[in-house]
Amino acid sequence: MVAAMRYRLTFAAGIALGYVLGTRAGRERYEQLKKSARQVAENPAVRNTAESAAQQGRAFAGKAYHAVSDKVGDVHVPDAVSARVRSLRERNTNGGGTDDWGTSNT
Repeated sequence: MVAAMRYRLTFAAGIALGYVLGTRAGRERYEQLKKSARQVAENPAVRNTAESAAQQGRAFAGKAYHAVSDKVGDVHVPDAVSARVRSLRERNTNGGGTDDWGTSNT
């Protein structure tokens, strides 16, 4: 009981310290962090990696769908899931369009 209270107090002190330090850093530091994050997101290597990961995820989802539907049949897979996987598979085979995060399927 005492140990739990000690952890709660430590956690609360950490939040308070983070808040104080965060407010002292102010808007200027926030803008610096935002600019750095934008530069990383716009980096071609990062974008290519994100696009590759999205394509691999779509391919894996299609394979998983087939594995599950082979074992339990299409009847047991909810229609919403079936429709979403089909749309992702079509997007992947057609090679066009963008995904939900705005990356292209190239």
